[in-house]
Amino acid sequence: MQTIEFTIDETLLAKLDQITSKLSVTRAAFIQQLLEAALQQQEVLAQERRHAEGYARHPVQPGEFDGWENVRVWEQP
Repeated sequence: MQTIEFTIDETLLAKLDQITSKLSVTRAAFIQQLLEAALQQQEVLAQERRHAEGYARHPVQPGEFDGWENVRVWEQP
């Protein structure tokens, strides 16, 4: 594991200290969890962009999924 250093606004640091105290976690652990979540979210967004680009290049054709309509009947709530 590596150590990094960065500058943070005092107001944001105070909020960070409040939440980490409330959660009983260290600043480093909390920031690491946030970074992991943000990186995972970026991967999901990248996948969604790739899917959208794929459908833009190869749009769904009329009737392409007609065979699946009767596979599952969705009940109304």
